[in-house]
Amino acid sequence: MTRKPTPETVTRVVPPGPGRMSVFVLATAITLLVIFAPDVLLVVFAGLLFGVFFGGGGQWLARHLGIRRGFGIGLFVLLVVLSLAGALLAFAPAAAEQFERLAEELPSAIESIRTHLDNYAWGEKLIERARPSALMANGGEGAAASAVATTFGALGNFVIMLFIGLYVALDPYTYRKGLVCLLAPSARRDGQDVLHKAAETLRNWLVAQLIAMTVVGTLTGLGLWLIGVPLAPILGLIAALLAFIPNIGPIIAAVPAILLGLSDGPTTALLVVAVYTGVQALESYAITPLIQQERVSLPPALIISMQLLLGVLFGLIGLALATPLAALGLTLVRETYVRRYLDEESPGGEARSD
Repeated sequence: MTRKPTPETVTRVVPPGPGRMSVFVLATAITLLVIFAPDVLLVVFAGLLFGVFFGGGGQWLARHLGIRRGFGIGLFVLLVVLSLAGALLAFAPAAAEQFERLAEELPSAIESIRTHLDNYAWGEKLIERARPSALMANGGEGAAASAVATTFGALGNFVIMLFIGLYVALDPYTYRKGLVCLLAPSARRDGQDVLHKAAETLRNWLVAQLIAMTVVGTLTGLGLWLIGVPLAPILGLIAALLAFIPNIGPIIAAVPAILLGLSDGPTTALLVVAVYTGVQALESYAITPLIQQERVSLPPALIISMQLLLGVLFGLIGLALATPLAALGLTLVRETYVRRYLDEESPGGEARSD
């Protein structure tokens, strides 16, 4: 005799509504793109950052000048181009002279390092491995050709990023509307809210990053000038630009300054290391936390994990975009999965339907 199930033993399965199903389909499509075309998504994301930069600057000008947003963006882009052109015309002769001095002094600094390394057995092996013939061996010619192709590919990607940024900045509503239309009508209002908070997160991170880069470049150039290192202004500019790439950027920026310091002796080189170490410590423990406290807050372990993962998978571009991607991902998880899914569970353990 078959026993009929009691009401307590019946499990009621509630199928997901169209709102959550549309979110699931969209998340699945994005996941497939991440798996099969991650490089394309990184380029698009970098273009979105340019769009946030152009759009934020243009909106600020439009609000203060009382003009339309499109005119504000055009004026902002024009001001950026004119500023870069003016700086190039004003500082090109001095920069050319400094680069020439840098090219003249670096070989002597490298020769000084070679002389010191020759006194050690491991130094001789290191020098031998660093010879051009050794670097070109085992397919080095192909690697050099690949580097050239990669350079042109990087320039092409940069142009694509700029155009994506301009199009998104000029008409963000079209792209936002197209993305929201992929959701069910019941989820579109929440989708618009999530996109607004995601854009705000990227805008806050970008402002904080630009401020931190400016402070790092100024302090580095000033510190190198005080200890008498040549080419302090251009080395400070290099430090500011490479500060966009976390962890590795400051190390790369410090290499030419340390080499120039070694040409004046080990004491100057140690002072250069102290300047870069002090500036990076100040930026990591004081400048960035103070700037990001009111703008965007990210757990340090999450930042390091994302930098390690994307740096290993995609190189410098992955490392450079790791922090804004972490900020965006944290916002999306909080606003979609946590607030609009987990927090909607009823006390009895059943999720509310759409």
